[in-house]
Amino acid sequence: MATVEHLAERPTWDCLACGKPWPCDPARERLLAELSPVQVAVYAWANLEEAAGDLADMPISEAFDRFLAWTR
Repeated sequence: MATVEHLAERPTWDCLACGKPWPCDPARERLLAELSPVQVAVYAWANLEEAAGDLADMPISEAFDRFLAWTR
């Protein structure tokens, strides 16, 4: 059986592995382990821009908390 990685499924932006809103805790941990803090922030911002089109009804404060606030 193949292991499913903690990646975003579009257009819901839920995690393929655990079904939680992406980036879930395991995805965040992996990103922080593999990338520098600046790279994580840039990657998170790029994903926020992508998600904005799919999750147009999400309040901006919720989107910020979900995609960027954890990168500080």
